[in-house]
Amino acid sequence: MQYRKLGASDLNVSEICLGTMTFGNQNSETEAHQQLDYALAHGINFIDSAEMYPVPTTAERYGQSEVLLGTWLVRQARDKVIVATKATGQGRSMDWIRNGQLAFDRTGLHAAVDASLKRLQTDHIDLYQLHWPERNTPIFGKYQFDPALERSFTPLRETLEVLADLVRAGKLRYIGLSNETPWGVMQFLRLAEEHGLPRIASVQNSYHLLNRSWENGLAEVGYRENIALLSYSPLAFGYLTGKYLDNPAAHGRVTLFPGFNFRYTKPNVQAALTAYADLARKNGMTPAQLALAFVYSRWFVTSAIVGATSVVQLQENIGALEVKLSDEVLKAVEEIHLRYTNPAP
Repeated sequence: MQYRKLGASDLNVSEICLGTMTFGNQNSETEAHQQLDYALAHGINFIDSAEMYPVPTTAERYGQSEVLLGTWLVRQARDKVIVATKATGQGRSMDWIRNGQLAFDRTGLHAAVDASLKRLQTDHIDLYQLHWPERNTPIFGKYQFDPALERSFTPLRETLEVLADLVRAGKLRYIGLSNETPWGVMQFLRLAEEHGLPRIASVQNSYHLLNRSWENGLAEVGYRENIALLSYSPLAFGYLTGKYLDNPAAHGRVTLFPGFNFRYTKPNVQAALTAYADLARKNGMTPAQLALAFVYSRWFVTSAIVGATSVVQLQENIGALEVKLSDEVLKAVEEIHLRYTNPAP
């Protein structure tokens, strides 16, 4: 396991981050703790959660991923584990979270941070992220900006000022964004510079063989501004394992929770999945190994967030670090990418 600086912060994070989106729904407390123990024993020091987790989020279960992480975290040497979590934003119907007060303003963010700290049983969060922009942006399967969907949102400077107060109070160490656009990243950086406010360390965006949109704009921003990419969904909700090609009714999030496959019903997704699976098998790899090794190999990925529902799956995810893609395989990946460019943004 290698460790990398998280942007301009002083955090050294493992190249794999364990995501906790399944904790409290698909995984019990015992299973969650088994994964966390295994991850820590194999060099993963970086754990990511969110106040709305597990997914799919519900009024009965929201916050449980942080709760299960907290009952494990309280038994660990706190300075050995880097904990990231995220604030739910406006724009999606989740009125049960913070009584619907989801704006990234003083009321919303103070309530979110305090509740997360309580669930996590800790006095600070190492990396606190805005789960998605409060403003109108195309995210979660949408890919075209539509001015007709404009809505009011908390001014970005106000959000940064609130986060600055929370950093000064010692509740947060660093801040980051998620599901963000180049415009949003640059605005947060500009405001931080102009007003002496905390600078974002990272952006957590989807990045995998079916969605390489980070490369179009945000890769340059990340490079020139020293912003870390925390890439999530490297297996595209399990589609890139190839299991749904072999059996559309295979057990997994997509079949357990109808509606999860919205991004993956677009034209060219099945053709791309077939092409990548064939390439992997032709070169003695599983489709999952190819997908993970590709993400792990990208120069702009600081840490790849992997989720699992069992220790066996987590073992496979970590084991893919040993898979090195040849120049010939990488060339073939690019050929497929040019044929089926970003079919599942």
